[in-house]
Amino acid sequence: MVRIAGVDLPDNKAIKISLTYIYGIGHTRANEILSTTNIDPETKTKLLADTDISKLRDLIERNYTTESDLKRLVALNIKRLIEINCYRGRRHIQSLPLRGQRTRTNAQTRKRTAPKSKR
Repeated sequence: MVRIAGVDLPDNKAIKISLTYIYGIGHTRANEILSTTNIDPETKTKLLADTDISKLRDLIERNYTTESDLKRLVALNIKRLIEINCYRGRRHIQSLPLRGQRTRTNAQTRKRTAPKSKR
């Protein structure tokens, strides 16, 4: 089992899909990483050579923010928005959509977690 950035990648999937199990790496970034390291995207994870795994690990750890570092960065950005009391910060506090979506009939999953307001 291959372990990159603290995540165990599945053995029986193509490496381009396996890389997306890492928080912060999607399909586009996975393809970018594989083209940089000259690894075939369709290769199964268990068939990678040790040199390929070390190339992937080094590239990801050196050039990309992933996993807990990225989660901490996102949490700090949300905390900053709340502290400066901007519109987006207030919407985070109320657990409502931030980007202008309709809330009268939609956004039920987001509103369900919202604290009950007294009217």
